[in-house]
Amino acid sequence: MTLQTFPCEFTIKVFGLASDEFKATVSEIIRKHVASFSHDAIQSRPSEGGKYSALSITVHVESKEQLDRIYEELSANKQVIMAL
Repeated sequence: MTLQTFPCEFTIKVFGLASDEFKATVSEIIRKHVASFSHDAIQSRPSEGGKYSALSITVHVESKEQLDRIYEELSANKQVIMAL
């Protein structure tokens, strides 16, 4: 088990149906919790068939609590299939 040291750069992976709305929704959620968030921090990769999208978002987080709040909100969103 590896313990994360804060503050740090952290990559969040989010999976959902491929659409501009999905990417915009995830961006909006991250922006609420990370003041320094930049849209350039998102890397998008479509699934082989193009139905799904995997987003990798690298953000600067200050605490485990901040990271927990991001994951809670992402996981509660209907457009998000999975957040890792």
